[in-house]
Amino acid sequence: MEPDDVVRQFLDRLSAGDTRGALGLVDDGIVYTNVGFPTARGRRQTAFVLRQLDRPFMGFGVKVVNSAADGAVVLTERVDELRIGKLRAQFWVCGRFEVRAGRITVWRDYFDLFDMTKAFVRGIAALVVPSIQKPLNQRHDRAEVVN
Repeated sequence: MEPDDVVRQFLDRLSAGDTRGALGLVDDGIVYTNVGFPTARGRRQTAFVLRQLDRPFMGFGVKVVNSAADGAVVLTERVDELRIGKLRAQFWVCGRFEVRAGRITVWRDYFDLFDMTKAFVRGIAALVVPSIQKPLNQRHDRAEVVN
């Protein structure tokens, strides 16, 4: 599998709630950094972080807007959606992945904290006025960004 395919499958599995399947695509020595938060080193620490989304009231969605691969490095421009109960927060994320031998060895996500804060405010407002927020279109095409 090409590195871009590995990353897309990984994100698809996370979005489908298949944390176990997603973890099957990461290297034992993965280094996962969600910039601004502590770095998770290794599959065990990364699994701990990702399993927070496995709770009945939590969820994750993703829409890949663009991706580009240069050898083992894959860059993604995405809209991620965090779900907490009925609240949905959609915000822009840029990800950098390194893939070796079909496994993700480095995953680093960058996002704007102000944009994320606005996403949560928009999500709270959408609980009262649902038309404020469009559903996340999870197809991986170049369609309109929801934010």
